Amino acid sequence: MNPKDILKPERGSVVAPTWYRAPDFAGLENWLNTDPITSLEELRWEVVAVKFWTFSCINCIRTLDETEALYKKYKDQGFKVIGIHAPEFSYERDIKNVANAVKQYDLSFPVVQDNNFTTWRDYNNRYWPAWYLIDKSGNIRYTHFWEWAYEEKEQSVKELLSEEYIVQ
Repeated sequence: MNPKDILKPERGSVVAPTWYRAPDFAGLENWLNTDPITSLEELRWEVVAVKFWTFSCINCIRTLDETEALYKKYKDQGFKVIGIHAPEFSYERDIKNVANAVKQYDLSFPVVQDNNFTTWRDYNNRYWPAWYLIDKSGNIRYTHFWEWAYEEKEQSVKELLSEEYIVQ
């Protein structure tokens, strides 16, 4: 199933009625806080949150602390966050500005630039911030757009981390 067919929320969260394969990374450059990750396959058997954000978006800024807290709390249990920085304005395309924001907000999870919106388009994303939670087999199982829903996000992370079987 194509994400375009099911991810059309009016507002808030969606638990995908049908799981579908997460699109792979494409067009990403300038990795911060990690060595480059060229494919989601490198993260298979881990629960991954792909978070689209940009550093001058106030809604994005308000979600950074919660994302960092979830990452720190669950990273040793197999949870990864990939912060995909997709610029809204031209000055947000500069890696120095992105790196300064990562430092300013004390982010330790991996952050990468998607200046040409390649991965953004592959996810059919339209929002800042956006959160796509991917299970250990590479399927998107939960999404959330905009702010809020911290407890719901954490519960989804815990559920996916505790799954004893892998859906192929």
